[in-house]
Amino acid sequence: MRKWIVAVGLLAIVAVVVVGLLQAGDGESSDADRTSLSPAEVREPLTGQPPVLAALHRRSGQLVPGGLDRFDEELRSLRGFPVVVNLWASWCGPCKFEIPFLQRQFREHGTKVAFLGVNSDDSASGARDAAAKLPMPYPSVVDPRANLAGRLGARGLPVTVFYDREGKEAYVHQGAYPDAEHLAADIEKYGGA
Repeated sequence: MRKWIVAVGLLAIVAVVVVGLLQAGDGESSDADRTSLSPAEVREPLTGQPPVLAALHRRSGQLVPGGLDRFDEELRSLRGFPVVVNLWASWCGPCKFEIPFLQRQFREHGTKVAFLGVNSDDSASGARDAAAKLPMPYPSVVDPRANLAGRLGARGLPVTVFYDREGKEAYVHQGAYPDAEHLAADIEKYGGA
């Protein structure tokens, strides 16, 4: 019986290692894709960005109070553009892992697609520190009670939500993207980029 328990334990360890390696990506993302952009790179204007998206970009890194009501207001103001919304928190390791992918995809698609963050269930100081260390090229609505995550039925963070041009939810991606390519594919598919 004891040998059986040890064997099952070893099998569980192997399974955890394999899953971890798979979640780390398929090896196609370069180290550069996983490195955060500098604040100057994040704030650099995008040529050809429509005024509404340029105004959103000028608010890069801002933490906007107001919770779910403010989020709904922001989303309404972006009608006419597909919107990528990323729910994140400073205490969420996978959130930090995927921010460089969001930065780069914003640089790639930010002239046609709106990007918006939602800082969910976080402390004010933690959110400020995270936003300074991993600058986001879009503002984040502060949702201290994680009401948007609840409305979406999210099972933890991060969560990335795609809205169509009319502001209707098109797709919810639960968990961190393993690499920039998977995020780019979903932006193409659900964002109409």
